[in-house]
Amino acid sequence: MDLLEYQGKQLFARHGVSVPDGRPARTVEDAVSAAEAIGYPCAIKAQVQIGGRGKLGGIKIATSSAEAQEYASAILGMDIKGLTVHELWIEGASEIASEYYASVVFDRSAKAALVMLSTKGGMDIEQVADEDPDAIAHLHVDPLLGFQDFHGRRLAFEAGVDADVVRPIGAMLAKLYEVFTSEECTLVEVNPLIITPEREVKALDAKVTLDGNALYRHADNAELRDLSAEDPQERMASERGLTYVKLDGDIGILANGAGLSMSTLDVVAEAGGAPANFLDAGGGSRADAITSAVEVILSDAKVKAVLFNIFGGITRCDEVAKGLIEAFSQITPTVPFVVRLDGTNGDEGRALLAEANLPGVYPEATMDGAAAKVVELANASGG
Repeated sequence: MDLLEYQGKQLFARHGVSVPDGRPARTVEDAVSAAEAIGYPCAIKAQVQIGGRGKLGGIKIATSSAEAQEYASAILGMDIKGLTVHELWIEGASEIASEYYASVVFDRSAKAALVMLSTKGGMDIEQVADEDPDAIAHLHVDPLLGFQDFHGRRLAFEAGVDADVVRPIGAMLAKLYEVFTSEECTLVEVNPLIITPEREVKALDAKVTLDGNALYRHADNAELRDLSAEDPQERMASERGLTYVKLDGDIGILANGAGLSMSTLDVVAEAGGAPANFLDAGGGSRADAITSAVEVILSDAKVKAVLFNIFGGITRCDEVAKGLIEAFSQITPTVPFVVRLDGTNGDEGRALLAEANLPGVYPEATMDGAAAKVVELANASGG
């Protein structure tokens, strides 16, 4: 779960990370009031879960009440890379002597946290990595050892930070690592991490991604979830306990088990189609779960055809058939369905579908045949 900048900063503050004083605002009036309370100059910052806001006009420095009103009016409702700004963060302007980059990310290949530091802050870190990879110091942290003082010193020296802030930078990295582990994050990023003229180290930005699977252990963090920023189909699926990921294509996919679901995506792509989603109905899927899955798939207006690919093990094919029949009794699908049922109670499931004679449902015996058929139907229904 991605946090907005100000939510990340509030999380930082819990762990002693120094951040500029600020207040959130959802209206122009609230923004002006916040600016007056904080004092001028202050930054008016768009709150969207994406980088590059400043280059697109999403961050402005106000020196008066009139400017605060002007900038807040302009930024609220702004479109930034497809995201609409609904909220602002008003914070005191910071004097900057140097800009660094710092992050802690979970490296799945190493199965450990990766801590990174660079003196080239304020830039796209991807660009720095491409043009000057040696400018980014990094190390993996043994989870049993944790982040130690010598880790901070090593990163600071390797990155080439100013000598007088080596220890403060190390202390900041230790606090960011504490945020990462204590709050169960997959990413903690500060760009820029600034050095003030008084040689203080502050997090001027905050990009935080929380592990959604761990939110049940963090009630306060779970409340930060922004439902309006989530994909509506993915939110619907989550509420119904389904494993669903929206994709860019027009063929709805339902399979049982992550492996078969991934294979189904590949086979459809091999047949020339474009999957609209990944949906794993899970082992032991019952009729009500199948009904819910159909509703989620069809809530995507781009879907032109749907493929059910079920290989019954724990999952019973007759339960899948009952779920599809029940779904058709509750809604009237306007797109064709291709259904391949094999494995446990496969004969019973196919018999139920044949007896129901559902309109627009095409049974197929093999996975390849089903993929070819659903691509053919999707092409015929919309071109």
